[in-house]
Amino acid sequence: MAKKMKSHRGAMKRMKLTGSGKVKRNKAFKSHILTKKTAKRKRGLRKATTLTSADLKRMLRAMGK
Repeated sequence: MAKKMKSHRGAMKRMKLTGSGKVKRNKAFKSHILTKKTAKRKRGLRKATTLTSADLKRMLRAMGK
């Protein structure tokens, strides 16, 4: 009998599925070396965003959905 695939736990912790089936994620580059980044850039990095359609199928498979 074939085993079920395990979901990628790292992806599960970092991403969330929205009600409409999109994948929500946080932006990278906000953890350190912030002094050289402008306030506008850092403010933009705070906001969460959705995955692009190019990555969506691959991520949903990794998340076991």
